Amino acid sequence: MDKIVALQQITIIINDMHIHVRQQYLDKIERYLGKDFIIVLVGQRRVGKSYTLKMVRQLKEQETNNNIIYVDKEKQEFDHIKTYQDLNEYINSRYIKGKKNYILIDEIQDIDQFERTVRSYCTEPDAEVIITGSNAKMLSGDLSTLIGGRYKEIHIQALSYKEFLQFHAIPDSGDSLAKYIQYGGLPGLVKMGLDEDDAREYQKDIYNTVLLKDVIMRNKIRNVVFLENLVHFLADNIGKIISANSIAKYMKSQGQQVTATTIVEYAKNLSEAYIIRKVNRYDIHGKKIFESNDKFYFEDHGIRNALSGGTRDGDIEKIIENIVYQQLIRMGYEVTIGQLQAGEIDFVCTKKNGGRVYIQASYIIMDDDTRKREFGNLESIKDNYPKYVISMTPLVTRNDYNGITHLGLRTFLMSEEL
Repeated sequence: MDKIVALQQITIIINDMHIHVRQQYLDKIERYLGKDFIIVLVGQRRVGKSYTLKMVRQLKEQETNNNIIYVDKEKQEFDHIKTYQDLNEYINSRYIKGKKNYILIDEIQDIDQFERTVRSYCTEPDAEVIITGSNAKMLSGDLSTLIGGRYKEIHIQALSYKEFLQFHAIPDSGDSLAKYIQYGGLPGLVKMGLDEDDAREYQKDIYNTVLLKDVIMRNKIRNVVFLENLVHFLADNIGKIISANSIAKYMKSQGQQVTATTIVEYAKNLSEAYIIRKVNRYDIHGKKIFESNDKFYFEDHGIRNALSGGTRDGDIEKIIENIVYQQLIRMGYEVTIGQLQAGEIDFVCTKKNGGRVYIQASYIIMDDDTRKREFGNLESIKDNYPKYVISMTPLVTRNDYNGITHLGLRTFLMSEEL
């Protein structure tokens, strides 16, 4: 039976069992199987990496010639696996020659020198290796050196708006969008329910776990108080162009003496744990990347809202920008901030095939001044690439203004591509 057909049939069975399937990630994984790649699922804790790995496990268990070897480093039963030697021993005791062995390891970065094991099995003709990790460092240094380019990284993100509707079994509506803007896309909220107090407590618990395990402990952070202040500063300033020096000046005004070098290092640590994403500025006319003054967005805007005390007055535009950014990443774009001589483009989005689009994200366009700001900067770009303004302005359908397409936020979020 064709692999894709079999996968679809098994997926239908799982759907009938009322299990939520994140099909786009299963499709990506299936695309790389059988091609001697190590498949690496990365992303912030609790966005669905383990869930996706379990989906793969359930799918592959349906096929009789498969042997599943599964390790979950977040469970006590696997506490004895601390080094690559322990991992080798565990896998070897369960490996069956003549069958297709699926080696699935969750949170592999907690195993010392795990890359040695990964390298040894990635060349076996009857083995497939799929691993997950919550820190970008796991793909740097020794792993990249040992296996070269023989891995495919799949970034698991928090739920999209479309997935949010499916997971919570609610219709596409203005009220549902408001819930998504407020609560974000952590899959665990399905069990918690969309209650303000319960959701915020859950989001803060996840944030504290990520900060402790994937930032403080992993990087041996000494100035924890400043680290937490830095995260709150970034939460309050998503979508704003900031520099390490400007943060240092602000912290000094608050009574904290921190160097710009420390700020750069801590921001890098937060990015490696997938709490935030740094987005570079791009000179549209000069066609070069600027080395300083970047923007930061949160992996999950629900966690950002929990840290900032909810969706406050004046926050909505920031959150919309964060949501639009994450959706563009899901669509497969590489995203930068566009810099013009006399203005800024929120997002310059490119794909590997050379395609490009320009995006302005706005809340509601109700007056001429707002329209001039959002559409005017796009009009000043004289190339022929598509240009969009995305907003919550009530629109019956998409409409054009001097060649610029105005899309409603819900329409954009329900689309697979632009």
